[in-house]
Amino acid sequence: MTGGTNTHSQSKAKVLLISTLDTKPTETQYLRSCLEEAGVQVIHMDPSIRRIVPGAEIGPEAIAAAAGTTIQAVRDLKHEGKCQAEMLRGAIKLALALHAREGLSGILCLGGSMGTGLGTTVMREFPYGLPKVMISTMASGFTTPFVGTRDIIMVNSVCDISGLNTLSRDIYRNAAIATAAMARDYSPSKPAGKPLVLITTLGTTEKSAARVRTELEAQGFEVMVFHSSGTGGATLDQLVRERPVSAVVDLSLVEIIDRFYGGLLAGLPDRASAAIDAGVPLILVPGNCDFIVGGPLEQARKQYPGRQMHAHNPQLTAIRTYKDEYVLLANELGEKLKNAKGSVTVYMPMGGLSSHDSPEGHLYDLSQTPVLAAELRRAIPAAIPVIERPEHINDAAFADLLVARVLEITGHRKNA
Repeated sequence: MTGGTNTHSQSKAKVLLISTLDTKPTETQYLRSCLEEAGVQVIHMDPSIRRIVPGAEIGPEAIAAAAGTTIQAVRDLKHEGKCQAEMLRGAIKLALALHAREGLSGILCLGGSMGTGLGTTVMREFPYGLPKVMISTMASGFTTPFVGTRDIIMVNSVCDISGLNTLSRDIYRNAAIATAAMARDYSPSKPAGKPLVLITTLGTTEKSAARVRTELEAQGFEVMVFHSSGTGGATLDQLVRERPVSAVVDLSLVEIIDRFYGGLLAGLPDRASAAIDAGVPLILVPGNCDFIVGGPLEQARKQYPGRQMHAHNPQLTAIRTYKDEYVLLANELGEKLKNAKGSVTVYMPMGGLSSHDSPEGHLYDLSQTPVLAAELRRAIPAAIPVIERPEHINDAAFADLLVARVLEITGHRKNA
């Protein structure tokens, strides 16, 4: 991933506009005029394939050449996916070179499914914080493949991208103005100069996560907390690969259980592997593993018949887990931990795994925590401690235990 130098204080902020002139000439010119009226310099990249329309600073021939081919050779592939793959390689190469050379302050893209795929793939190569806005026909509901783990703003085009009308003019103009405003004030954050700790949580373990975060911040750490909603864990894992991380407190492993049982928060197969593979000190807690996350209550009843469940809200239902789920979770963790390179500690809060699994919750069942603890001891390599604690996961004493362990494994204290 390439970083650039922001120069907006010395000249106009530069925005990369990615849009095809062969299929969207009117819409592209409108977006360009909106951006320029908003006071930014536009550098248009046109990854058109069908025909070449003059006007872009970076045209189709240059993109194809950067991919080591020609636009005619791309056309001769006669397969939209293969054509796009070639243009994407060139687009990424040229966009990153432009950013390194001139310092972009924002990216705006317009597209249907193909344009969204190309534009967001380019965006995902850029640093967190640099404004990225995608106007897309795919922006309502089907966004995970495009956003991934990056900070991409998806704007629903509402209408198909086919000419201008009273709806599309307002939507495109709003997206352009928003991009320009962010670009004009874009200034990359400087490194914090503090040891970095990454934490996962959901709202049902937020009480513990918040205490861990505030206590670690008081000790001089920078702390980033991720919502383990399917992409949150993947984002944490990606940051482990990209940045120097002092420790990971994986407080919410629901994404692993949901992947096995069709839950809405299903993570990727390599969930929780990054810290293990990199040797980053790791604390694992099976928080939120007392439930699977399903959809609306009636849908959840059909998908998980006969299960105890709780309607968390109209959109989400928590479905109680039992031994079958614990066996799969423990086996998955045990397999991943076989090759652990750094310090790993597993804590098992026997008093409950979430706010649902508490005396005030709707899925409370203290008979299940010993079952999960036994499965973890069975599957996790003997060299890795599985420490059972009497506290509930949201008890202050349990959070303080995690803080103390972070301080121990990192050797860091504010006044040390």
